[in-house]
Amino acid sequence: MLRDDLTEAMKDAMRAKEKRKLSTIRLILAAVKEKDIAMRGDDATDRDDDAMVIDILSKMVKQRNDSIKAYEEAGRCELAEQERTEITIIQKFLPKQMDEAEIKAACEAAVSELGAEGLKDIGRCMGALKGKFAGQMDFAKASVTIKGMLS
Repeated sequence: MLRDDLTEAMKDAMRAKEKRKLSTIRLILAAVKEKDIAMRGDDATDRDDDAMVIDILSKMVKQRNDSIKAYEEAGRCELAEQERTEITIIQKFLPKQMDEAEIKAACEAAVSELGAEGLKDIGRCMGALKGKFAGQMDFAKASVTIKGMLS
């Protein structure tokens, strides 16, 4: 389970005295605990724990990418570099990301499976891709690819 991997990585970072890695992993674990608390009232028996953690990690990467853009626009390159380091650490816990060719092939398969014909079918195609490739695909790129195929 990803939680166990994160806990072990935190212990390893403590032993190795890697401050940036340790603080990033602690942020991840804090976000996971926060999500657990938020979901406490929900029925916890049917949720996929790894999928929840992957979703949190994906959101953290997206937030850091947004921060990098803001820091670079403000001329704060040292802060942008810290964010890049954190992204590298977070991505070690995510599944392997699909490259452009794999995204295109998956989009083509989704379009043909669903029989999508026009722009109105983009939502259905994206839903199918998100169900199959959560945490593995950059859905912004997939959306552009599908839009190109259907227009």
